[in-house]
Formats: sequence, C-alpha cells, structure tokens
Amino acid sequence: MTPDVRKQLLIGGTWLDAADGATMAVDDPATGETIAHVADAGPKDARLAEDAAVRAEREWAHTAPRARSEILRRAYEIILDRTDQLARLMTSEMGKPLAEARGEVAYAAEFFRWFSEEAVRIDGGHGTLPDGRNRMLLSRRPVGPCLLITPWNFPLAMGTRKIGPAIAAGCTMVLKPAPQTPLSSLAVAAILEEAGLPDGVLNVVTTSRAGEVCEPLLRGGRIRKLSFTGSTQVGRLLLAQCADTVVRASMELGGNAPFLVFEDADLDVAVEGALVAKMRNMGEACTAANRFFVHRSVAGEFGQRLAARMGALVVGPGTQEGVDVGPLIDAAGRAKVEQLVADAVERGARVLAGGRTPDGPGCFYPPTVLTDVSPESRLMATEIFGPVAAILTFDDEDEVVRRANDTPWGLVGYVFTEGLDRALRVSERLDVGMVGLNTGLVSNPAAPFGGVKQSGLGREGGRVGIDEFLEYQYLAMPVAR
Repeated sequence: MTPDVRKQLLIGGTWLDAADGATMAVDDPATGETIAHVADAGPKDARLAEDAAVRAEREWAHTAPRARSEILRRAYEIILDRTDQLARLMTSEMGKPLAEARGEVAYAAEFFRWFSEEAVRIDGGHGTLPDGRNRMLLSRRPVGPCLLITPWNFPLAMGTRKIGPAIAAGCTMVLKPAPQTPLSSLAVAAILEEAGLPDGVLNVVTTSRAGEVCEPLLRGGRIRKLSFTGSTQVGRLLLAQCADTVVRASMELGGNAPFLVFEDADLDVAVEGALVAKMRNMGEACTAANRFFVHRSVAGEFGQRLAARMGALVVGPGTQEGVDVGPLIDAAGRAKVEQLVADAVERGARVLAGGRTPDGPGCFYPPTVLTDVSPESRLMATEIFGPVAAILTFDDEDEVVRRANDTPWGLVGYVFTEGLDRALRVSERLDVGMVGLNTGLVSNPAAPFGGVKQSGLGREGGRVGIDEFLEYQYLAMPVAR
C-alpha cells in the first residue's frame, strides 16, 4: 500500500516534481517491495530550493521569537496526535517495530517542544569593558540559510532535531533526507506547513543524487550552515566542500561505543542496559554498544544471560504485533553484518546466540552474541550497525580504559559498576562525548548530544543545541561622561 504522504519536492511553499521528472523508489526492507516513488531532485531543483531559502531568510530572521515558538508548539501537538500514522509510515520505509517507531515519534516531537521553549530564551549581554571607555552590547542573530542532511536510521527524530533549533533561531533551510527514508521527512514538512510555517523557510529536496545536489550548495557561498548526521567518511568529504566558502558545520558522525562491565556490576542492570544499548533500532544506531568489555570474573555469566535474552527476541516485520526486531535497512547493510560475524568466527569467536541469516524475503538478521572475540576482528574497528554483541574480557581498569579509548571515534561509552569512585573515575577517563552510567540509553532532547575525535563537531539538543544556528554580534559604545 502506498503511504498517504506527499511525494514531491517542497520548494518555496509549493510541492513540485523534479525538474527532469525523475523519481526514486522507496522499498520496504521487510519484504523488498516498493511502497512508493518520490521525486528525485537534481542540481536545478537544489538551486531553486536554495533560492527560496535565501529569499525567505530576512523576513523569517525578524519574525518574533514567540511566533516561531508557537509554530513549533503546534507542530509538536500535531505530531503527537498522529503518532500511529507516523509510526506506521516510518516502519514501512525503514523496518523498525511499531512499538519502537511510536517511541521515536514521541522523541521526535519532543525536539519541537524543547526548541519552542528555547526560541524565546535567545539572549545576549551588556556591560562595561574593563578599560571603562566602552560599553559592550552582545546580540545574537541567525546564522542564515542552512543545509540539513539527515540519515535513514531515525528518519523522524533526526529531522526534528535539526529543524527545531533552526526554526527557533530564525534560520531558513534546505533539508535533504536519506534516500532510503524520505517519507518521514515529507510528512514532517507537511505538518509544519499545517502549523503555519511560512513558505520558503523549510524546503525539502529528496534525492538519490546527493553529491550533485549538495556540493554546489556548499561551494556556492549562500548556504551559511551545514548540519549533517551520517558516516565519518561522508562527513570528511562534506567538511572539505565547506572549506571553500567557510561554511559553519556541525556533524554527528560514526561511533564505536565501548560497553564496560566491571566485576562489581549488578548483572541484572548490566544485561538490561546491554539490551537497550545494543538492540535499539536493531543495532542500527551510532550510539549502539559495539565492543563489550566484561571483567573476566563475570564474563561467562554475563554472556550466557545476554545470549538468553537476545536469543528470545522475536524477529519479523515491524508491522506485526509481538515482533521485537525488524529487518536491517537493506541487503548491503545485512551483508556487512554477515561478513563481520564470519570474520570474527574465523578468528576464534564462539557464537552464543544467532549468527545465521534466516531464509526468506527481507533483510533480517538475528540478534547475535559472540564471545572469545579476538581484538584483531574487523568488528572491533568497524561500526557494526546491526544486532551483534561482541564480548571481550579484561582484568584491570587501566587496561580496559586504554582499550576502550583505542579508536578514532568517541561518541558514547557505557559503564556498569556499583562503585561510585570507579564510576566517576572511569567515566572521566573515557574519550567520549557522552557516558551512560548504569544505563543503556543516553539520548534525550534536553541533553547535548554529540561526540569527540572523529565522532563529530558540535552538539544537538539541550540548551546548547540552538547555539549551532546563532552568531554573536558585539557592539562597542563609548561610555557617556
């Protein structure tokens, strides 16, 4: 069944076909069937979208903060009212179970509510400079037209996490969603129209031709801000393209999250945290636990208990009741996971659960637990992006911290221990932007999300999330005598 959502480009408030008439298919990864065709934008469409954003910027930047706030609040309420419809749309295009999709709808909506509140709290400053000669007036203003590039794994939430602060700050946008999951973004755009967002503030270009569409925008000089979520490899390429015109960039890139279980950890809590940190979105998350370092004294019990829990999860189409694990996004994603598991087994890993691709249609892969994993295995240095937990053992704290930090990425780490001193000490020693302490879930719209090293630049969400879309202006005034 074709999802009930607009399937054209949104440019300057008008829904349009691609200039060359091109379309691209959207497939259901649970069946392999095409569920929709959407417009496939080219460079000409991208220029039109950029033109629309540039035209709308001045008036939008001077819109009252309360007006921007109320648009976001209305959109938040509409999204919640349509939770089931949006969840089913999301499940149809990327596969996650409906229960998890409903959770993402709530999470996505919350970014609009959070930034509706931040829109009216944009402040500056005033004071006398130390030499006593001048007063300083600090004001904040929108950075200007933005290019927002979102991934496929959380198609609704990654859109609202970028759109929300841009609207709140007074920026106009060109949004390019992932080609695998354009429908959720198109649904959000229609909701914002309904909520009263003026024409041209948000422009959406769905495309399979990302390079042709994005590079001219970044090199053209009129886009002043890039916000990108995706792989580190693509992030590096985009940063190079930003350099020509010094486009301000924020990036949420790859991860290789360590999950540390110490000998004094509550194993009930650790296993539950492992399920959350590993299996959210079938493991297709940059925050997913990748490398499980478990103290040798509890590794056997932890592995058996985690294998029992993961092995009991029900795999199937996300639309079916009782399903815990949906398909991976596509055949290439599944093939990558298969190859990583095969490599680990060849190097001596033992399979405690899963590990075999099921027969039949769809891109399914079973929840898999590996133990006795060699540090030389490819999955130790690669973002798995699938439902595979790879367990290694350690003997002392210094050793495990060193191994946890031995990666170019630094998005998130997880620490499980009952000792307060150790909890704080180890958390502070991890080279990551976020730490889950005795919890497998760190994401929250009220918290700053982001990493260090090659996991990204800047932060999304929290009080600092709007800062990425604002510039300071400093005005010096002589002190009256």
